[in-house]
Amino acid sequence: MTFFDLLGAEALAAKTGWILGGLALSLPLLRRFAHDKPRLKALGLFTFLHLVALLVAAAAGALDSPLDDVFRVPCWVFGAVAFVWALSTVLFSVVLPRVRLPVPQIVQDVSVALLSVVAAVSVAGRAGVNLSGLIATSAVLTAVLGFSLQDTIANIAGGLGLQTDNSIEVGDWIRVGTQPSDINGRVVRIRWRYTAIETRNWETVLVPNRVLMNSSVMVLGRRGEQPQQWRRWVHFHVDFRFQPGDVIEVVQAAVRGAQLGPVAKEPPPNCVLMDLADSYGRYAVRYWLTDLAADDPTDSEVRQVIFSALERAGMKPALPAHAVFVTHESEDRQAIKTQKQLARRKKMLDAMPLFSPLSEDEKHELARSMRYAPFARGEVITRQGAEAHWLYLLEEGTASVRVSDGVTEKEAAQLKDGSFFGEMSLLTGDPRTATVVAVTDVECFRLDKASFQRVVERRPEVTKAIASIVAARRAEQQAIREGLSVEAAQARQKHEENDLLDRMMRFFGLS
Repeated sequence: MTFFDLLGAEALAAKTGWILGGLALSLPLLRRFAHDKPRLKALGLFTFLHLVALLVAAAAGALDSPLDDVFRVPCWVFGAVAFVWALSTVLFSVVLPRVRLPVPQIVQDVSVALLSVVAAVSVAGRAGVNLSGLIATSAVLTAVLGFSLQDTIANIAGGLGLQTDNSIEVGDWIRVGTQPSDINGRVVRIRWRYTAIETRNWETVLVPNRVLMNSSVMVLGRRGEQPQQWRRWVHFHVDFRFQPGDVIEVVQAAVRGAQLGPVAKEPPPNCVLMDLADSYGRYAVRYWLTDLAADDPTDSEVRQVIFSALERAGMKPALPAHAVFVTHESEDRQAIKTQKQLARRKKMLDAMPLFSPLSEDEKHELARSMRYAPFARGEVITRQGAEAHWLYLLEEGTASVRVSDGVTEKEAAQLKDGSFFGEMSLLTGDPRTATVVAVTDVECFRLDKASFQRVVERRPEVTKAIASIVAARRAEQQAIREGLSVEAAQARQKHEENDLLDRMMRFFGLS
C-alpha cells in the first residue's frame, strides 16, 4: 500500500477525523470564551503529537518498518487525550461559566488529569499493550513517590481542600498568622502547590497550601451574609481639660457627617473612650471600610476629619505631660502674632461688600471675634435645612454647594478662595438653603450672631445699608433668572429690601 493509503487507514483507525472535526467546531468557542491559555496550549500539544505519531506510523507502514506498531499506540493515546482535553475545555471554560456554575481550578485540573489517564490506559489496553508489569510495580512506585513528594502532595491536598470547601476564595483579603506584620493581602490565585497573595506593597507572595492549612488564617471583611467591610480603628489623644462626652460628640458628628467614599454608612462610625492615661484620654474612632485596598489612605482622611473637628471646637490634641517649652513668649511676640491674625481676618472682611457699611473699628471688632474653622476634604460644612446662626468666610480651598429636592442632590456652584456663605442664617436666622461640602481641605473663619449683634445694637442704622446690599444682590440674580425688566427688577429689590430689613430687626431684637 502507498503512504497515503496507509495514512488514511491509520487516521480512520485512530478516529483522527472525529478529533480534527470536533476541534474545528470547538475552536471558535474556545477562542471566544476560554481564557485559560495553558489548557489551550496543552490541547494543541496533544493534537500535534497525535498528528506527528500518525504520520510516522503511516510512513513506517509504507516502508514495512517495525516502527509502524511502535507509533500506532502513541498515536491513538495522544488522540484520546486530545479529545478529553477538548471536551473538558469546552465544558469548564465555555458551558459551565455561561450557566453560572463555576468549578474551582484545582478540581478542573484533577478531573482532566484523571480522565486523561483513564483514556490513555483504556486505549493502550485495547491496542494490546500489556499493563500487568506496570500494575505489579505500582505499589513500590507509589511508596517511593509518596516519600519523596510528601510536601508536594500535602500542598496539592491543601489546595484541593481550600477550593472544595470555599474557606478561602479568589478575591478574599486574608491575613496569614496572628500578628499585623504577617502576610496580609488579596488572594489572586489558588494553584496545586501554592496560593498567590498580592499585598498592598505591590508584592505577590506565594504561600504553600500546606502552610495555609496548618496556620491561622483571618479572612478580612467577611461576616456571614453581610456585605464585605472591615472595621478600622483610628486612635487619638485629648487631654483632661475637655469632657470626654464633649470630645466624643464633636468627633463622632464630624466623622459621620463627612462624605468619605470607602467609609460605610451602616454601621455608622462611632467614637469611644478607650483609656485614661496620666494626663489625657485615649480615644478611638471605629469605622467600617468598604474598599479593603484603601486602608491607610482612608485612615489618613479620618484623622484629618478628627483634627479639623477638634480644631473647630477648640480642643487641642494632647501633648506629652513631660513636654518642655523653651521659647520665651514675650508680650511683644504675642502681640505681633495677634496683629498678624487680625490683619488676616480684616483683609477678608474688607473684600466683602456685605460689610462695606461698617467702620474700620467695627471691622476690627468683628475680626477679633471670628473663629478659625478648618474642614478636611469630604466634610460637610453646612447642611441644607439646618439652623445655625453664623456666616462662613472661605479663606483657602474649594467647597461644593449642593441642593437637594428630597430625592436627588445636585451641585449648584463651587466656592473658591475669598467666598462667603450662610449670610442669611447670620442676618435673619433662616435655615440653610443648601449643603456645602469641602472638595479640598478648606480653611474658613466663622462669624456668629452674638458678635455681629453687638455691632448692630450700637448702630442699628447699618442694618438698612446691609439689607440694601443683600437685597440688590438677590434681586439681580432673580432678574437674570426670570428675565425681569428694569422697572420690575427695581420693584423686586425694594420689596426684598423692606422684607429683609424687617426680618433682621426682629432677629436681632431691634424692632
